Amino acid sequence: MYVRIGRVVTAGARRRAPPRGSYPDATSPVKFSGPSHTPSPAMLDRRTFLEKSALLSALGFMPRALSAEEYEYDVARPPQRGNFRGRPCVVSSANGIKGVKLAYDRITNGTDTLDAIIAGVNLVELDPNDQSVGLGGLPNEDGVVQLDASCMHGPSRRAGAVGCLEDIATPSLVAKAVMDYTTHVLLVGPGARKFAVALGFKTQNLLTEKSRQDWLRWKSRLNPNDNWLDHDTDVKINWTHGTINMNAVNTAGDVSSVTTTSGLAWKLDGRLGDSPIPGAGQYTDNDIGAAGSTGLGEINIKACGGFLTVEFMRNGATPEQAALKTLERMVHVTEPRLLDEKARPRYDIQVYAVAKDGRYGAATMFEGASFAVCDEKGPRLEKCAYLFKGAERPR
Repeated sequence: MYVRIGRVVTAGARRRAPPRGSYPDATSPVKFSGPSHTPSPAMLDRRTFLEKSALLSALGFMPRALSAEEYEYDVARPPQRGNFRGRPCVVSSANGIKGVKLAYDRITNGTDTLDAIIAGVNLVELDPNDQSVGLGGLPNEDGVVQLDASCMHGPSRRAGAVGCLEDIATPSLVAKAVMDYTTHVLLVGPGARKFAVALGFKTQNLLTEKSRQDWLRWKSRLNPNDNWLDHDTDVKINWTHGTINMNAVNTAGDVSSVTTTSGLAWKLDGRLGDSPIPGAGQYTDNDIGAAGSTGLGEINIKACGGFLTVEFMRNGATPEQAALKTLERMVHVTEPRLLDEKARPRYDIQVYAVAKDGRYGAATMFEGASFAVCDEKGPRLEKCAYLFKGAERPR
């Protein structure tokens, strides 16, 4: 019998290369040498396995049994399917312009699509100057940075997610670890943090001084009659609900998606948007394609936007058409308080999609937004299709 942290492999399976994945080396804390570094996989010796398994079991995470056949499939890169040959492509929100290039290069060199795009979003998660994702993300109303992420791997039809994760800069990697190590899909709050720490993820203070100052400005101006003196009154209060979604396909038509965020700035403690919810913040069907979104997550949750976009593609829509149809559905499910008198939304959402054959597209509520894409033509920003002209945005 072979053992790996979080897993038991039944007799008859042959030891091969480490499992597909970019989860951290569980024998020591994760150390990032820079935004482009992704922790590498590691097989564990028996003693380490027993120690880590005991810790995970104490936290309620039991090993997942694998048959010999499942093990062979799980550790090997899925083979080409028949004579199908698609066009590699990576698409993401505009803040992923550097990440799509990294992901595309890795995919064309044979890296699994999910591993590649997680490496791509790690660039943003580990950038302290990006205040919408990972390290340096704007905190909740209590000044605490809480991160969310989810991912789906088309070939294995598996998913993982974390919500309200504190002190871990790369929630995308923790979401993938949930997928790789457990029978669960979503872990939240303290339990998600315990799980990550048990696997060796490095903990750190995610609230940078820049984000802390923004929080103080916001807090001091909430009520003119409170005991807080206004903080830097000549500086505008920063506010963001930024996120990064990235989707990819390789020549074999294998598709994956990932979404990661620090969520709505100054949110209530414990708030979850759409990012950590497979089917909403992102969704993958290896027979069709993948899709995800950025913007006001509460609306996208009600529309199941990631799933819906893929279903529109299943029914024959192009990625761009599917994204526009999903936006129409979002407007339809929006409560009146978020619509103006002409039923135009008082919020922004962008939807990104890639099809199994390499076609791609994106759409936004109001004219002007861009998205990132990388294929054989190289990385670039392109304009999103839109439902409403910029002049129609409610004032």
